[in-house]
Amino acid sequence: MTRSHDAERRAFLQRACALGATGLAAPLAVNLAALGAAAAQSAPPSYKALVCVFLYGGNDPYNTLTPFDAPAYRAYAAARSDIALPRDALRATALRGRAAAADGAQFALAPALAPLAPLYENGQMAVLLNVGPLVVPTSKADYISARVPLPPKLFSHNDQQSYWQALAPEGASSGWAGRLTDLFASANTQRTFSGITAGGSTVLLAGRKVAGYRVGISGSTRIDMLYRDMYGSSACTELLRQLITQPREHLMEREMSRIAAQSIDADTRLRAALANVTVPGNFESPLAQQLKIVARIIGARQDLGARRQVFFVSQNGYDNHTGLNDTHPALLRELGQSLAAFQQALSAMGVAEQVTTFTASEFGRTLGSNGNGSDHGWGSHQFVLGGAVKGGRYYGTHPEIARDGPGFVDNGRLLPTMAVDQLGASLGAWFGAGREELRLVFPNLKNFDDTPLGVLPMG
Repeated sequence: MTRSHDAERRAFLQRACALGATGLAAPLAVNLAALGAAAAQSAPPSYKALVCVFLYGGNDPYNTLTPFDAPAYRAYAAARSDIALPRDALRATALRGRAAAADGAQFALAPALAPLAPLYENGQMAVLLNVGPLVVPTSKADYISARVPLPPKLFSHNDQQSYWQALAPEGASSGWAGRLTDLFASANTQRTFSGITAGGSTVLLAGRKVAGYRVGISGSTRIDMLYRDMYGSSACTELLRQLITQPREHLMEREMSRIAAQSIDADTRLRAALANVTVPGNFESPLAQQLKIVARIIGARQDLGARRQVFFVSQNGYDNHTGLNDTHPALLRELGQSLAAFQQALSAMGVAEQVTTFTASEFGRTLGSNGNGSDHGWGSHQFVLGGAVKGGRYYGTHPEIARDGPGFVDNGRLLPTMAVDQLGASLGAWFGAGREELRLVFPNLKNFDDTPLGVLPMG
């Protein structure tokens, strides 16, 4: 890093610290203004990407990662006798090696997630226990007496999706991945390709300098009429191009023209970059096809001039109030096969250590059964995959399984002990962000131990 870049970076950190000192008076939107200075830092020397796999609906954690040691399994089976997975069916996917936690707890992947077991065993996957949205560390007594701030509208799908992705209520203008990517926007030749979603609209990728660029499973979506003669006339086609891209005086019209021109340019660049990129492996399911286009774009990173990217893919269907054992295994089978195929493709492409994939879901579900499903919960378990991951082990803690115990609230909702901010900050530290930068990106991080979780090396 040059001396001038050192000076610019120090200036940024000084402004960040000053803003942090007035954090009670200065809203996050004001603090985010400081992020622009970080774009002046020198380009990172190598490529890195984060891939978020969001499971919409609130994934049931207990039939995804099931307690397997004998005492915990008995408590699990008693709490959900009609929807518990048989212990014998879990033996093949019981996590071995360094799996047992300090207290002797052990877990097994759901049988449908069998393709992920080898990744765990060879150290390419880690398990994060009891992750969820928190404002400050919260005990059961804190929750019951309402003596600490809580995430807004807990147990609501829309609100908790927003909180997971933006760390702010529904309607937030920026997400934490977008704010993180802002720090490295100048490292990419084309900022358009800094944050890319193949899984639909998401606030996660929205930042001040970058926005989520949306693609389909085949790549960009072009304005079809610009690539054929309208009414048999190339002149009409060219006139349409001019009409939708020419500068205009009205603010909203000018912005629409700018976006249209940017979209046309991005489509041209991405199509050219992807033209000769192929990805090995079997990608048949909807989720797998999303991950395949992500892998193809990663394969085109040099042509796109990308050094830092964040991707978003998603899978629907996890709101299993009823029929959990009818629908959940199929969802997990698609998830496991897709993640395994993606990781294998990255390894074949030689970029496994440069890409980290993580799962997320707006909330977990209740420990107890509601008949043949489970209700909206709070904390949940997530997976982190990649060649850089210090895998083959659990991170975090899990309470004794007791529906009304100190680790649960409201008759079986798991009380998180790892905040989304802590997970995100560990991903961000690997991505290359510094400590003060992370405190701007993750507004509640100052309330927690901000030491990286250890699941990834620091960038």
